Amino acid sequence: MKLFIGLGNPGAKYAMNRHNIGFMALDEIAATHNFAPWRKKFQGQVAEGVLDGEKVILLKPETFMNLSGQSAGEAVRFYKIAINDVTVFHDELDLVPGKCRVKQGGGHAGHNGLRSIHQHLSPDYQRVRLGIGHPGRKELVAGYVLHDFPKSDLGWLDDLLRGIGDGAAHLAAGHGDKFMSAVALRTVPERKSKPEAQKPKTIKPAESVVKDTRNALQKLADKFK
Repeated sequence: MKLFIGLGNPGAKYAMNRHNIGFMALDEIAATHNFAPWRKKFQGQVAEGVLDGEKVILLKPETFMNLSGQSAGEAVRFYKIAINDVTVFHDELDLVPGKCRVKQGGGHAGHNGLRSIHQHLSPDYQRVRLGIGHPGRKELVAGYVLHDFPKSDLGWLDDLLRGIGDGAAHLAAGHGDKFMSAVALRTVPERKSKPEAQKPKTIKPAESVVKDTRNALQKLADKFK
């Protein structure tokens, strides 16, 4: 059994925030793979389904970002899930918008949702880092992550989420590389093949022109020969 946790804040007010991309990722997986309807459990929303023959629990904590670990801890203890079978989807400031990376363990880099999960579980879970870019200055971060994605970002966001849906089964099977390849097929523009080199045109040598030295009388005579 696998547990996929998406990080975000509950309620329509936050639904399209950059901070909620983890929720969006789980919604895409649930819709793409026909998971059971969402229901309230573990201080959050839970949906169950199967990916590549593996039972997968999707969890969106509704404790608000800073307390995400409370909900995650309840689910892990209830299902007796090993920490290596937990994957957290979250926004990542240090990746450019649309980039996706899979990482096993590590620090929380100041992310309050990850910090809470560290406290209630351990740092050893797998995470799917979803790039949203950085506003440029530290003091702008709070407002940036709690702001909706602008319309100009919706194209790459849709591609990224569709790629996550495409690759979810690989992730459940433990193939992070194949998962990222599936995402890349959606997010990386296809390289156009180079046009074949055109063969140089063959220039035929100009035909030599023979100057007609006949006078008018000779031309007329020759015509009637």
